[in-house]
Amino acid sequence: MQIPRARTAFIITIDTEGDDLWSRPREISTRNARYLPRFQALCDRFNFKPVYLANHEMAACDAFVEFARDVVHHGTAEIGMHLHAWNSPPLEPLTADDFRHQPYLIEYPPALMRQKIRAVTHLLEDRIGRKMVSHRAGRWAFDSRYAELLLAEGYRVDCSVTPGVDWSTNSGAPGGKGGSDYTDFPDQPYFLDANDPSRAAAAGLLEVPMTIRPSALYRRAAWTYQVPLLRRAANRLAPGLGWLCPVQAAIRAPVERHLAAMLEIGREACSAGLSHLEFMLHSSELMPGGSPTFRRASDIELLYEHLEMLFEEVAVHCRGMTLEEFHRAHAPPQEEVLCA
Repeated sequence: MQIPRARTAFIITIDTEGDDLWSRPREISTRNARYLPRFQALCDRFNFKPVYLANHEMAACDAFVEFARDVVHHGTAEIGMHLHAWNSPPLEPLTADDFRHQPYLIEYPPALMRQKIRAVTHLLEDRIGRKMVSHRAGRWAFDSRYAELLLAEGYRVDCSVTPGVDWSTNSGAPGGKGGSDYTDFPDQPYFLDANDPSRAAAAGLLEVPMTIRPSALYRRAAWTYQVPLLRRAANRLAPGLGWLCPVQAAIRAPVERHLAAMLEIGREACSAGLSHLEFMLHSSELMPGGSPTFRRASDIELLYEHLEMLFEEVAVHCRGMTLEEFHRAHAPPQEEVLCA
């Protein structure tokens, strides 16, 4: 089903999880929950409603739950679900060291997938007092089985697809197939086909892909990014795929250029009349030392400067929406009745 276009929706998604998971800690802290009110206040200024996609340790964190209940009560944000399979109960080891390998949920048996989805869903719903309808997979790993299990738990919208990105070289369980390959997936919202998540259907789970746009060089000569000897030079000239994400922009360009990169992506999407812009960040990236990218307090201040400039420009062209609101605006009539 083709999603009708209107004024571009700006959807802010925050992977809300423990501190600096990139370092693969054995004991996970959640101090970054204390830094969320500042980000929420920035969003409030522009009438944007972020979607905090929370995983198990955040659902168990009292500071986050207090914050989440408040924003839900005031209607200024949405709480959704995010699942890291290696530390979400029930904890049944898949590898010799799950905290080291961080296996993907789609590598577990279907019965255990279902139990993990159900456990974190019910914990969030019980603690926050709101039905979970929105979701993003941990480490971006998704397939048709996952989609079916989410629908069975009452989810209506997913945002795990990163169009054009192949995660298969990112390992999970040793000897596994790696992450999901989204090379040929749509970059605009669509209802997932039950048998093939890269294809559209008339109804079902609504997929709202991450905003990732190819550069002009990539569109003209994609082959240069496939040749190892040329890839580094091509990325130096222009990153092949640009994300609406400060971290991805910072990885691919000097810090002074990553705001310009995000603004360019936003302008291009709005001028093309696309249905949505999807921004993402991790909650721990809002805290000094919570991620490899923003280590110092000065890094966080620069991040906020860039976020303010980005949000100010986006607010001129877009309207803020949560994933739940986006689904409500585009669901087939029969689903609107079921979700009412």
